[in-house]
Amino acid sequence: MKIAWLTRFWVTLRTPCVKYSLLTVGSSFFVAGIIFWGGFNTAMEATNTLEFCTGCHEMRDTVYQEYKKTIHYSNRTGVRAICSDCHVPKDWVHKMARKIQASGEVWGKLTGVIDTPEKFEAKRYQLASRAWARMVTTDSIECRNCHHIDSMAADKQTEKAQRRHAKGKAEGKTCIECHFGIAHKEPVGADGPTELKAKLAAGK
Repeated sequence: MKIAWLTRFWVTLRTPCVKYSLLTVGSSFFVAGIIFWGGFNTAMEATNTLEFCTGCHEMRDTVYQEYKKTIHYSNRTGVRAICSDCHVPKDWVHKMARKIQASGEVWGKLTGVIDTPEKFEAKRYQLASRAWARMVTTDSIECRNCHHIDSMAADKQTEKAQRRHAKGKAEGKTCIECHFGIAHKEPVGADGPTELKAKLAAGK
């Protein structure tokens, strides 16, 4: 029965249309494409909100509480960087790659991999390493959504910051190699992205 229905459907698709003009058919596909694209982008943006990211207790009770104590959450200028600003690239290609990766995190939520603070802490280094590795391979594109070393006013930085930024630029380092503990607590015994970058380069 199911095979017969599929056969009829396939024949219908292949049968030339005699009732509608090519313009009508083309316009219908155009409108449908706009509706689909608009709905798709609306869904993508909905998953980038702070409310969505902190909608589960795994995030709300752990990393969100850490983030609220940082300058990215509250600062003198009132400019707030939310989760997606640091974890989701802006350009289409890297954004889609990140969203596909995030689907695996949904599976972790469904299976209860980090559904208690104890489980989260046990997985913290593994989770952090994945985020660092991703940012190393993209040259910290998430950081550069807002920051770029060539746009920095060095005279407004401390001497220590000036030296480190100049050294990092000269050595071709990426943001995450130094700033890997800027928004969340570092895992106990973490190697950090610098060592991780060396491992990635060595193919380990």
